[in-house]
Amino acid sequence: MVERVTATEATLQLLEKLKTIHGDLMFHQSGGCCDGSSPMCYPRGEFRVGDSDIFLGEIGDTPFYISKDQYEYWKHTQLIIDVVDGRGGMFSVEGPEGKRFLTRSRVFTEEERAALS
Repeated sequence: MVERVTATEATLQLLEKLKTIHGDLMFHQSGGCCDGSSPMCYPRGEFRVGDSDIFLGEIGDTPFYISKDQYEYWKHTQLIIDVVDGRGGMFSVEGPEGKRFLTRSRVFTEEERAALS
């Protein structure tokens, strides 16, 4: 099965730590500059997903959504959620840990695109 979103081991480890602090979580990848270009992680239920958001899948039992406009730009790629040292979005829960989530990507192969259709 081809996944539209996946995560590094470091991301999965940080997610487990954050769940012990905040409970169930969710991700949203919006568009724009500054915080809007980073994947934001929220306690589940604190961010309202709307009709213009698309569910991409789950990483570490954590749902991941992307805005429809961003999806149109990135639909040909697999999103790989990573974590690096630094300060991320001020509303994303990983900030106090001195970490920030980062979206990396790779282009789907022809076979993967066919499987996703």
